[in-house]
Amino acid sequence: MEAVRFDVAAHPGAQAYKLLAGLVVPRPIALVTTVDAHGIVNAAPFSFFNVMGTEPPLAVLAPGDRDDGTPKDTAANLLANGECVIHLCDEPMADRMVACARPLPAGESEVARERLATRPAERVRPPILTECPVALECRVLDVRKYGDNRIVVVEILLAHVRAGIADPVTWRVDYKHYAPIGRMNSPDGYVRTQDIFRKELPRG
Repeated sequence: MEAVRFDVAAHPGAQAYKLLAGLVVPRPIALVTTVDAHGIVNAAPFSFFNVMGTEPPLAVLAPGDRDDGTPKDTAANLLANGECVIHLCDEPMADRMVACARPLPAGESEVARERLATRPAERVRPPILTECPVALECRVLDVRKYGDNRIVVVEILLAHVRAGIADPVTWRVDYKHYAPIGRMNSPDGYVRTQDIFRKELPRG
């Protein structure tokens, strides 16, 4: 079957985003809490995110800048204090997760606006959103800029997982009790993850 060529290197930015964010799917969504110098908690969703290793346990996310080139709150807070909590969201949290993407004036918290319940984390300053099924306490290991892209590598220190999702002995996840939502095309495409099939890896 004939393929259509898209020269993404020649059309970076909005054009590339429309195509790549629509093709590379489904993507996990990180709802990230950070804290600024005044103790104000920011919560923002990112689908340019994933885990990238286990020795040490790593995740990568790409918090961006405002139109004037200054870092958005998540990026500024990570650069300033190097800590965050990454949350995974299920469908009951979807509306409030999306609402956290709304631009707010400086000093206004999405957590307060959306009335998100929190509790203290154990190893980092940003709080845990208690209604999310998974919360990963993280510290920043590295920050790199590639053009307008900021890549933040974090080490996952501690995972808080809703009871029933993961076996505390085997650490295996039970998908009867865990159905995170994923990101599809921009601006409003999402996916459920209940429809799972299995394929055994080849042996020998």
